[in-house]
Amino acid sequence: MNEYIPSKKILQKYADVLVNFALNGGSGIKKGEVVQITVPDVAKPLAKELYIAALKAGAHPMLRLVPTGFDRDFYSYASQDQLTHFPEKFLRAKADLLDHVISVIADPDPNELKGIDSKKIMLSREAQYPYREWLFDKEHKKQFSWTLGLWGTQAKADIVGLSLKKYWDQIISACFLDKPDPVAEWKKLTKMQRDIKDKLNALEIDTVRVVGPDVDLTIKLGANRAWKTGSGCNIPSFEHFTSPDWRGTHGWISFNQPLYRYGNVIEGVKLEFKDGIVTKATAKKGKKVLLDMLATKNANKLGEFSLTDTRFSRITHPMAETLFDENIGGPFGNTHVAVGMAYKDCYKGDAATVSENEWEQMGYNNSSVHTDIVSTTDRTVTATLVSGEKLVIYQNGQFTL
Repeated sequence: MNEYIPSKKILQKYADVLVNFALNGGSGIKKGEVVQITVPDVAKPLAKELYIAALKAGAHPMLRLVPTGFDRDFYSYASQDQLTHFPEKFLRAKADLLDHVISVIADPDPNELKGIDSKKIMLSREAQYPYREWLFDKEHKKQFSWTLGLWGTQAKADIVGLSLKKYWDQIISACFLDKPDPVAEWKKLTKMQRDIKDKLNALEIDTVRVVGPDVDLTIKLGANRAWKTGSGCNIPSFEHFTSPDWRGTHGWISFNQPLYRYGNVIEGVKLEFKDGIVTKATAKKGKKVLLDMLATKNANKLGEFSLTDTRFSRITHPMAETLFDENIGGPFGNTHVAVGMAYKDCYKGDAATVSENEWEQMGYNNSSVHTDIVSTTDRTVTATLVSGEKLVIYQNGQFTL
């Protein structure tokens, strides 16, 4: 039987959302802008529609089809020098050239890196981090934007117990591709999300305490922290998130959703924090990968805190992919935290004017790692305002503002 592929009309709608909504913070690509379109070879039908959509918008698309199945060979045979090679001149020129990047996730073999020493993966990722920082710097100056999408594969569908068509049905629903005008739907949702965001940002929150059967965690937001929401960076994105002052994290949190990372599955994760540092980390499966990740520079500190309101999310089933799992709905929405890199755009001022020393003084964590870990169990989030007033902001899977 041939592998299921959505219709051309659905893929055209998907490309329309990614090109004409997701980029430029929800306003879409502009004529004359340069966009890199990075798509694994198994998702070639979507690559074609993205390329055409970018051309129709008057942009300059740079299409990169990524061959799948090569990563294991790289990590198996690369020397230390090859793992850490950083083509600075090439990547500097590329960072200067690009206005946008569209990346599609497509994973035909989630177990490709199983058995590979995870320290090699961390080493290679850390070596490439300066390129990401150059793009972040452009993003803070409003000169660059990016977005992510997902291509459904049989292997991922098998992991979560869905047929490939049912897996794609989740993607189609989550991205509003079942609607006549998905871009209009995204703009409507964004307006509702921004209403919640504005209410959160008006509160002047000092700390939040997350309490439930599997969590008792206090997080200090820090001065001038801004809550953010979707705005096109991920498709889909139903979350509201901020990057806290990592030094004010205390308590513990367990996660009932598996983490698929570096070709491995990590399950039953529990993290304990004291003075902002992960002091104990356990997992029922994949503990070594978890510990290797946390051992990477500054990856044992909090970079993000996020809540997804069940009223917004159209994702009803785990997808074995962080892009979707961190936005899952269900009866209680979801809470996720990310260890590692903080988002510097979660700052109420002009991020482009802040020095590295000032970011450090404000408690924004800097790391080559940014790993989201998700829980969908019931929890209550209580904010303590700068004034000392306590206010429940999230309960029963919904914001209470």
